[in-house]
Amino acid sequence: MKTVSTMILCAAMALPAATFTAAPAEAKVLERACNKSDRGASRSLCSCIQRVADFELTRSEQKKGAKFFKNPQLAQDTRQSDRSDNEIFWRKWKKFGSSAAASCS
Repeated sequence: MKTVSTMILCAAMALPAATFTAAPAEAKVLERACNKSDRGASRSLCSCIQRVADFELTRSEQKKGAKFFKNPQLAQDTRQSDRSDNEIFWRKWKKFGSSAAASCS
């Protein structure tokens, strides 16, 4: 799981700041979770991750994914879940992680 988190964090750095419109401060769920995490990510990396998330994930998907920063086991449980909604979410989350890795490294 640490690898997935690191990949997401690294991916988020490559997006140009002007690529996306700014989200309201209260909507920056992943950026706040990233900044609070103990993974050593910079503010600019966390900001980039949020920009990718704003482009690829719904607000509710961002809220669900933000919990992974505090509880990596939740990500593993979601990934291994047999529930179809978790499977759909996980595919989208993986795509987001790849995009963030490519854009924010």
